Amino acid sequence: MPLTIDEYSVFFLYAAMAVYAAAFIAFALDLARRSAQVGAGNQVAVDGSVTTRERVLETVGARAGGSTTVASGSGSRGGVAATSATDGDAVTGASAGSTSGAKRSLSLRLGVGFTLIGFLLELTADVLRGIAASRVPWANMYEFSMTGTVLIVGVFLIVITRVDLRFLGTFITGLVLILLGISTVNYYVGVAPLPPALQSAWLVIHVFVASLGTAFFALGFALSGIQLLQYRRESITTGAKFLKLKFLASLPDSKRLENLAYRVNIVGFVFWTFTLIAGAVWAERAWGRYWGWDTKEVWTFIIWVIYAGYIHARATRGWRGSRSAVLAIIGFAAVLFNFGIVNVFFHGLHSYSGL
Repeated sequence: MPLTIDEYSVFFLYAAMAVYAAAFIAFALDLARRSAQVGAGNQVAVDGSVTTRERVLETVGARAGGSTTVASGSGSRGGVAATSATDGDAVTGASAGSTSGAKRSLSLRLGVGFTLIGFLLELTADVLRGIAASRVPWANMYEFSMTGTVLIVGVFLIVITRVDLRFLGTFITGLVLILLGISTVNYYVGVAPLPPALQSAWLVIHVFVASLGTAFFALGFALSGIQLLQYRRESITTGAKFLKLKFLASLPDSKRLENLAYRVNIVGFVFWTFTLIAGAVWAERAWGRYWGWDTKEVWTFIIWVIYAGYIHARATRGWRGSRSAVLAIIGFAAVLFNFGIVNVFFHGLHSYSGL
């Protein structure tokens, strides 16, 4: 018996998940490589060996695609010790945010390649679902999960062409795998016609923009999480180990991560603001009122308030460091709660989970 279009969609979705898993492993191997480089640099700082130190610097310098100058001094152990105290960070610092350095990493290139292939496979699955349903593929929890994760990966792939954020690959692919795993196991429903309230052009606009805002919030969440860890690492005494996450020394500093997270979250906030406005307009068209304190409406507004507070506190109140990161993480936690809890366990006018 030939497969239906929806069954082909499911097949491509599972194929995408398998490729995302391969991407996750490749990105994780890159983080392990970074940790190994940091460990080598720390060992140099301990033993003060000129030969070992030169070898490590030359290796990392070559991977960074630039030149590395080795300060030899008089060649004495004391001379090396004076300059090697910060080698643990300096060695990997050269490749920390270096775009050219990451290009030499096979595991990182494989991770990006697998992510691109997984994105194309999942996009195919999403399009096939829409063809099978003869409508846009985001009318229930399963379809929204698929479309939302496609946009998360798509935004990540677009952003890394402008800013080198490939070190977030582990966190992005891991998040997508978790969301798709939950969706395929718990949220899958067969193709069904739209309820009357969803038969509107606002479905295309409102839900798509909400998904796009969620994609930017997801990227901001990943950056804020790394920023929080990096801020903690920078706050402890020199030479101390923080959760043995040595790869953090090879990443941009917390200030750079915070600025990137702030910019990404602002873009997400703009899309979410439009989502709130479009939802109110659609509600007036469907139910004759702009606002009715439905559970979904309330949580959409709560998310908007959290991110508005995050942007306001950072811009006008001078919130920096861990406070801004925690607030951004709380905002994305509210997004996940709105999607995974409110949609499933709270019943109201927005009960379109399809379950």
